[in-house]
Amino acid sequence: MQKDEEKKISKERFFKAIKIFNYLKPYKWYFGLGLFALVFSSSTVMIVPKLIGGLVDVSTGKSFYKIENRNTLGLVFIAVFILQGFLSFLRVYLFARANEPALANIRKDLYNKIISMPIPFFEERRIGDLTSRITNDIVSLQDTLSLTLAEAFRQVSILVIGTFMLFFTSVKLTLVMLVSVPIVTLLAVVFGKFIQKNSRLTQESLAEANIIAEETMQNINMVKAYTNEAYESKRYYVKVYDTLQLALKNSLYRGTFISFIIVATFGALMFVLWYGSGMVQAYQLDKTQGISEGDLVSFLIITVFIGAALGGLSDAFGRILKALGASERILEIIDLNPETDTKDYTPIKLNGSIHFQDIKFAYPSRKDIEIYKNLNFEVAQGKKIALVGTSGAGKSTVFNLLLSYYKPDNGDIFIDNKNINEITVKQLRGNIAIVPQEVILFGGTIRENILYGKLDASEDEIIDATKKANAWQFISQFPEGLDTKVGERGIKLSGGQRQRIAIARAILKDPAILLLDEATSALDAESEVLVQEALNNLMQNRTTLIIAHRLSTIRNVDTIFVLDRGAIVEQGNHNELSLKSDGVYNNLLKLQYQIS
Repeated sequence: MQKDEEKKISKERFFKAIKIFNYLKPYKWYFGLGLFALVFSSSTVMIVPKLIGGLVDVSTGKSFYKIENRNTLGLVFIAVFILQGFLSFLRVYLFARANEPALANIRKDLYNKIISMPIPFFEERRIGDLTSRITNDIVSLQDTLSLTLAEAFRQVSILVIGTFMLFFTSVKLTLVMLVSVPIVTLLAVVFGKFIQKNSRLTQESLAEANIIAEETMQNINMVKAYTNEAYESKRYYVKVYDTLQLALKNSLYRGTFISFIIVATFGALMFVLWYGSGMVQAYQLDKTQGISEGDLVSFLIITVFIGAALGGLSDAFGRILKALGASERILEIIDLNPETDTKDYTPIKLNGSIHFQDIKFAYPSRKDIEIYKNLNFEVAQGKKIALVGTSGAGKSTVFNLLLSYYKPDNGDIFIDNKNINEITVKQLRGNIAIVPQEVILFGGTIRENILYGKLDASEDEIIDATKKANAWQFISQFPEGLDTKVGERGIKLSGGQRQRIAIARAILKDPAILLLDEATSALDAESEVLVQEALNNLMQNRTTLIIAHRLSTIRNVDTIFVLDRGAIVEQGNHNELSLKSDGVYNNLLKLQYQIS
């Protein structure tokens, strides 16, 4: 359970959280009619105890509101049950017509807002937390809107109507009931919350044990490589033992609680029954005193209804508080300002010349580590440049800034002599394609993954792109061709096949600027040849930036920029830089030759 749920709901947080009900406004008539059906349904339920009492009176020769025939009263029972059934159906249907569309809109807005947020947003939050908001928080809200709110209104209706009926039946016996039953119910609620808190601690401990198990299984190769099975087993057992101790402790509390409920509840009812039986005796002696047998039966049943309503209302209140916490977390994201508008936009076609001018930058999560102090470089349209340097030199950050994942702390980036701040994010990225070192595909079909580059592409365009990417050869051999499922993250395809699909996707996009993160470094020799040929097709007539891990792959680029500690310390082509015996590039070459 998240800590937010355990916070006390302040007035400010309450009014912020209930803004989620604005989603119900378009469906307020359905909700209002459903509420009316619910209250009416609760009223008909409360007639049942009176009818049961009336049946007792009629069976002993008395009259119940001028009904003296048991069969006639039986027909009234049937009519009430039919009406109750119809009202219950109407309530469920009307609430569904209001709640389900509202929840669908919440899901849509939440998902759209999440995917429209900038990259730093995802770095500051765990993916598990975001998916929890889409799943668990929405489910919590769904339960509340569909069930809990209705249940709370129902319990309140029963409490109000039931209390009125008790006073109408017997003021004296009602006062006796109010002394005993509510006290027992209140104690049960307090004790129940204590049990719930300890149950939550047990679940949290179990969740921690499950996390250990999940991590171990996800990294089973590493566990076995270091022969740490015994260590992981011990680590898991420690958490399981903690969970066991909490569970045993909680079972003691639960057993005590159940005993208390049985003794206290039945004790309170027996006290009311004992006192009421005396009033029945008084009624038999004098019809103006006490109550009839039927009224006592009705009174006891209504008392049970009220006790159950009090207990149910407490549980509903807890679930509503939980839903308010979920609502607050959902609105926290929905109210954020997105990075880009997910609606349609007017595309533009860029030529692809690039200019980084006086760039100063540090990542928002690591402001104390400055990546660039004063980075400057230019790339002419259609040229191929490579970025090389040791790990942490700032190569990948060039891509991140060019894609506008982050904004420079100082300086400007120009494309076609136009500041990228003057171009919308969607227009900018619409002109850039990236082929990463490790391609992770979506879990659909090959066709769907390639179409990601151009959603409205024709069949001929897709096939042409796959041929240029050297992918059609293996795709055409699959029984389902382009409609072959790639599996989760593309697991059913080899690394080379995934790379060529990524290249086909980039070809289909037809970008002005191409970003390559050494797309062949993790491939075998045969796949590398095919992928490199596909990359050569892709790079034609495009401004291309390559992050080079293996220097042998960038011999034919126009310019190599050598980065060191966030600055360009050398630039030139391969032949020029390799001749500088004391240069950084030359040293990198020597290191790679030694390693190979």
